[in-house]
Amino acid sequence: MKPQDLVVTPMGVRFLNRTFPCTIGRGGIVSARHKREGDGATPAGVHRIVGMLYRPDRMAKPTDWALPIGPMDLWSDDPADEDYNLMVRAPHGFSHEKLRRADPLYDLVILTDWNWPHAEPGRGSAIFLHRWRRPGYPTAGCVALDPQDLLWIAKRITYQTRLVVR
Repeated sequence: MKPQDLVVTPMGVRFLNRTFPCTIGRGGIVSARHKREGDGATPAGVHRIVGMLYRPDRMAKPTDWALPIGPMDLWSDDPADEDYNLMVRAPHGFSHEKLRRADPLYDLVILTDWNWPHAEPGRGSAIFLHRWRRPGYPTAGCVALDPQDLLWIAKRITYQTRLVVR
């Protein structure tokens, strides 16, 4: 592991010689081969950072490579969808998650390569890094952080940064 890796530990996320409190999925950490859609688990493994999304109506662009989340942007979480585990646009006839939410949960989203870009149906959709609802409140499988910590991290990651979940 390298200092520029985001390493999930029992104490939080370690990055650039700092540790940030975080929450993980309500299902805990599971081995990648046991991860399934809807299980609420965070998959163990080494996951590359493949993108960043942000709400331009709520914050400044955090990095030059971040992409804005528009009003019609969704994420497909339906294993029957040919666009499963991909960003799609409304209207969309399959199960999906709105990226432009009323709450601030997805104001800043860091995308990993979990089950992407060629998703295996049912293995679980996106594992994001996003802001937490509150300290200790679990996610549906993502890694969540305090919004200030997430922004600090977002401004310093590169495409060489990896999310390491043990």
